[in-house]
Order: sequence, then structure tokens, then C-alpha cells
Amino acid sequence: MNPEVKRRPFSAALVLGALGVVYGDIGTSPLYALRECFAGHAAPALTAGNVLGVLSLITWTLIAVVSVKYLGFVLRAANQGEGGILALLALAVPERHRPNRGNALLLALGLYGAAMLCGDGALTPAVTVLSAVEGLKVATPLFDPYVVPITIVVLVGLFSIQRHGTGRMGQIFGPVMVLWFVVLALLGLRGMWHAPEVLLAVNPLHALRFAVANGWLSFTVLGSVFLVVTGAEALYADMGHFGRAPIRQAWFALVMPALLLNYFGQGALLLHDAAAVENPFYNLAPPWARLPLVLLATAAAIIASQALISGVFSLTMQAVQLGYLPRIAVTHTSSEQRGQIYVAKANWSLLLLCVVLVLGFGSSSRLAGAYGIAVSLTMVITTVLFGVVARRLWGWSRLHVGLAMAVFLAIELAFCGANLLKILHGGWVPLVLAAAVFLVMTTWQRGRALLRERLSKSILPLDDFLASVAHDQPRRVPGTAIFMSGNPHGTPLALLHNLKHNKVLHERNVLLSVVTQEASHVPPAERLQVDALPDGFFRITGRYGFMDEPDVPELLAGCRERGLKIRLPESTFFLSSESILSGTRPGMAFWRKRLFGVLSRNSQRATAFFRLPANRVVELGMQVEL
Repeated sequence: MNPEVKRRPFSAALVLGALGVVYGDIGTSPLYALRECFAGHAAPALTAGNVLGVLSLITWTLIAVVSVKYLGFVLRAANQGEGGILALLALAVPERHRPNRGNALLLALGLYGAAMLCGDGALTPAVTVLSAVEGLKVATPLFDPYVVPITIVVLVGLFSIQRHGTGRMGQIFGPVMVLWFVVLALLGLRGMWHAPEVLLAVNPLHALRFAVANGWLSFTVLGSVFLVVTGAEALYADMGHFGRAPIRQAWFALVMPALLLNYFGQGALLLHDAAAVENPFYNLAPPWARLPLVLLATAAAIIASQALISGVFSLTMQAVQLGYLPRIAVTHTSSEQRGQIYVAKANWSLLLLCVVLVLGFGSSSRLAGAYGIAVSLTMVITTVLFGVVARRLWGWSRLHVGLAMAVFLAIELAFCGANLLKILHGGWVPLVLAAAVFLVMTTWQRGRALLRERLSKSILPLDDFLASVAHDQPRRVPGTAIFMSGNPHGTPLALLHNLKHNKVLHERNVLLSVVTQEASHVPPAERLQVDALPDGFFRITGRYGFMDEPDVPELLAGCRERGLKIRLPESTFFLSSESILSGTRPGMAFWRKRLFGVLSRNSQRATAFFRLPANRVVELGMQVEL
């Protein structure tokens, strides 16, 4: 068992925030999920048996995937309170275990799962907002030409407010989502009034009978049934924003009952009026309430997009800190709740993709054909990594791990196979997006490894350097020089270049290394290490978690308590800056070397990333051929 590092006390504000940020995606699935199960020429007939069968599948999918797998098991795999597939990957495959092929495969799976979550982050806002705005056509056909433009305006507004942070938006969105789930439940009860027998769908035998009666057709329907849990991965990705307990409490107290009531109400409506299949959600409401419902649904769809957007922000920061993406500017939006961040580049990239998808597909039904593949594959990868964590980290027996994985994989592989049938109907889109992100991540990871390998040949052991300084006694100048180095053991290249070209050393020389640990957070008491070396040299090592933001001035201020007083106005930071040349040496394809060079040139400058005082920084450039 993996206890959370620090349990958060119960907070109604956190539960409300979780409702506003985490559950939007799952919460808006009733807009389109049941409709897609009975849409198209190859859809099952609207018979009582088929409706009960689909409702039974939906009910037990929510229970098995969300209640049991994610809330019961996966949320226990907290990396010091943080969730998400990269946090899980760091637990499953620590760096010290990575050389063998099996771990290399797990690393590749984890990175591809993260890439698919990014692809899903573009699809979720597009399909949810578009499906909500399409309710205007149900209210009146006059709005038909304006659905796509209105959707784009709403999306632009949504991404424009991201800089205010998930905490503040959770406070705003939470009450709206409470209203949304209450309305879902009331609409469901209204629909069930016409056919209360839909409650029989709680019996899983109806799902089994549906599968037997419809054969292959029932398998294809699984791709649409899966739409009811497309936001489940976001529950884990957003765990660091609100904590495990608030997410669970919100689900069992409000979200799950409201969803089930609404799905049952839609099913009852279909049994009572087959013509309502065109849009069973909006047809649940009386005509006078449809326009207000469209407005509420649009607000809920905006909030739904937040879960994936917040997850992509967290994932991006984790990828940067773990060395899978170049340095990107990350803004912390809360001084009280860690994990609440804003990543501008990810935000505007998602907006651009969403607009392109809305313009390209034009309707939520077409987008639904592309939706689900990335999430189902990510869920399979999460199950595999969870099994590794349970076995390696928690010491579960092979029998227990095997049973848990067998149950979850049997469900998810069935959904995955059904979703793969959507590839020719737009399902290739998230796969292509994921492949592009995966290519960037693996290219950056491999490129950095090659760069370290090339530079390691130029690194002088520190003991040898200190011995040469003691022997040659180079000229000293007043002040403190701080040399930043990615290698916490060797001599910084900037130090060697400075001595070689300027022929001087400062009175005090600090060798500073910032190291990212595989834990999500490093306690302040364990963050700083100061070692005194001969001849006025000091070795400082700063340790951060992959969800911590390095702050070098703050780190250096802590040196005072360890006997080393550093005054920044009297200090100079020396950094080495590498220009990448795409050579013919082995190790990586030429075009990937070019891509790595582009990524390196567009990476955030170390001065800004480490919060260095810009007027006290000297960069020494060098060319490196890969």
C-alpha cells in the first residue's frame, strides 16, 4: 500500500474545486454518449432489450473503470501527492532501474501514454463545446449556420482565462458544476417517469444478453459506450491540484448518482419516443427549458475542457523537469496550493488545435468518431504501469497483481479494440497528434543523452582541476563566481572556458548543480547541500522534485545558514551555452538531430528558467556536433 505523503484535511472548497475542474469531462458525456450508441446506419435497433443492454454497459463501465480502477486503485499511486502518467512512470521505472530492455519498453509506453493524453487534450474541448452549442439547433433551426462560429468564440474565451489558474476557476466553476449535476439528475428523473423499468439495467445480465443478441454489433457499440469514461484519466492527472480525498468525495456524493440518473432518463425517453434519438439529452427537457439548458450545457462544456487542459499543464511541467521536453515557461497560479500552474505555450497550442478540429470536422458526431482512441490506449498503459508499481514498490504478490491487471485489461482492451474501428472515421487524428508529441519527447530525451555523452569527453574531474589550481596559482579577482553545471561531479565547462580565455579566477568560486529527483516534491530541509572545497571553491547541489520550480536566488539565500554568505549584487553567474551541429556521427538520425537543434534553440533560456538576475549572467558559447 502506498500512503500519501501528506494527507490533506477535508475541505469543502477543495471538493467544490474538484467538481469544477476534474469532473467536467465525464460530467458532459451525457451530451453525446448515449446518442452515439444508437446513431448511424449500423446502430442497434431501439428495442427495450437493446436500450437496457446499453444502459447496463454504461452503468458497469462507470463502476468498473472510474469507481474501482481509478478511485479505488490508481489514485493510491501518488508520487508525493502528484498524479498523472509521468508521475506513475517515475514510480514504476526509477532511473537506477532503466538500463534493461523491459524498462526501456515501459519508458516508451509511458511516454506514448503521456503523448496521447496531450492529443486528447485537444479533442476534449472541441467535442464537448461543439456538442453543447449544437443544442441551439434543437431549440431553433435558425442557429444552425452559427454553431461552428459560436463554438470557436467560446473556445477562444476558455483558453484566454487559463492564466488566472485552476484554483480561482475551480471556485467559479464549482458552483456551476453543482448546478449542472443537479439538473442532470432532475432531467433523468423526469425521463424515468415515462419508463421506470429502465432501472432494471442495473442488472449486468442485460449487458450480457445485449452482447449475445447483437454479436459483432455489440462490440462496435463499445466504442460509443466508452465515451462515458473519457475523462477518467484526468482524475489521476489532476490529483495534485486538489488531492485524492476531495476527488473521491465529489464522485460518490454527487457526480456518479447524477450521471446514472441522466443516462437512465435518456434511455427511458428512447423507449417512450424513438424520434428523440437525434438528441436524447436536449429532448429530455421541456421546450421552454431548452435554450437555458443550452447555456448551462455550454458553461459545463467549457468547464469540461478544463480537466484535460489542467492535466496537460501538469504533464508538460513534469516532462520538462524529467528531461522529456525542452525548458518551457511555467507560471504558478496559487501561493497556497502547489500544483496549480499555467503553461502558456501548451495553452495556445491546444487552442490552435481545437479550432482546426472544429473547422475540419464541423459536428460533434464526426468528432466523436475520433474521440476515445487516445484515452483507451492511455488507460491500458496506466494499468500496465500500475501493475509494475504494485509489484516493485508495494510488494504485491504476483497473483494479486495478475488478477487486478487481468480484470482491468480485459475491460480496457475490449474498449481499445472497439475504438480502433474508428480510425478510418477520424480516429487517426489523436494518434497522429500523439505520435508528433512522442517524437518530440523521445528526440529531446535522446538528444540530451547524446549531448551529455559528447560533453563528458571534455569534462575534467574536479579533483584534477583543483590540483592544477593549487599548483599553478592563477590570478585572483574580487567577487564571487557561480558556475552552473548539469554534472554535479565534474568541473563545469564554463569554469574551464573562463579560466582558459580570461586567465583569472574569482576569490570565491561556487559550482552549482540543480538536480531533478524522481519524487514530485523535495522537502525544503533536503533541498540544499553545501560542500566546502580547497582554495575558495564550494560545491552547491540543489535538489528539486519534478513538480517543483527551481529558484536559484532562493536556493543561494539558504546557504547563509550553512556558513556560506552569497551576495547576488556582487556575484556573477557563468553559464555554458551549446550550439548544436547536426553531424554525421552515429547515435541518432540526421533529421532528428536537426529537430533536436530546433528544440534546443527554442528552449527557454536558463536565465529565466532558474530565475537568475539577468544583469549578473555571462554565457560562454560552444559548438557541439552530435
